[in-house]
Amino acid sequence: MTLFQQILIALVQGITEFLPISSSGHLILIPHLTDLPDQGPLIDVAVHIGSLLAIIIYFRKDVAGLVRGGFASVGLADDPVQRRLFWFVVAGTIPAVAFGLFLKLGGYMEGFRTTDLVAVNLIVFGLLLGAADHWGKQTKSYEDLTLRDAILVGLAQAMALIPGTSRSGSTMTAARALGYSRFESARFSFLLAIPAVTGAGLLAALDLAEATAAMQMDALITGAFTFVAALATMVFLMNFLRKASMLVFVVYRVLLGLALLAMF
Repeated sequence: MTLFQQILIALVQGITEFLPISSSGHLILIPHLTDLPDQGPLIDVAVHIGSLLAIIIYFRKDVAGLVRGGFASVGLADDPVQRRLFWFVVAGTIPAVAFGLFLKLGGYMEGFRTTDLVAVNLIVFGLLLGAADHWGKQTKSYEDLTLRDAILVGLAQAMALIPGTSRSGSTMTAARALGYSRFESARFSFLLAIPAVTGAGLLAALDLAEATAAMQMDALITGAFTFVAALATMVFLMNFLRKASMLVFVVYRVLLGLALLAMF
């Protein structure tokens, strides 16, 4: 893999992972819109891990709180609020883990890497995001999370395993529909991503161990570039959502989906 392809993939992933426009869908489009070969699932996982590190750095206080909640769950700390939030995040992660295992063990993942599917999902889930953002209330924060809400947002996250859906887009859509503010929807969306992306990374560990040294180095470099792009994008998005709606992302998704259907 060339340095140009590594940087291109890192920029695409780092920018689109946190914007609700589908990072996996954009990664699939790279080989279709350029002469570059498909980067393959190993690089896809590496860039997601780079994004995961960006989440941990940006939300370090919330992550520390969840760690305290985990310790409190086994009697090593006394923090009932964080213990409750910790288990709600765990509950919200279960649907994505179960669906991800089903897709991986069944060998269905490669069948999803098509431009038609990406295009349709960009449009459909973009319109759902627009509807939820327009009509959803903005009365709840992350601290108001309930078990019901965590599971519903978790089910939305599971849907994002299908390219073109967008993990951040689907979870923000569900959270906005449940009455969480734009900023708090994004906050919970990214915290919910931590165990889900970690699980995906663990599933790929065997593939990484069996890869050649060159493939491992490609994954490491691309993941590092992704971390930088992802952290910058997260800072932008969280500031943006304090002041503006998600309409620009809805319009982008619909126009891109229509363009892909026309092209392919």
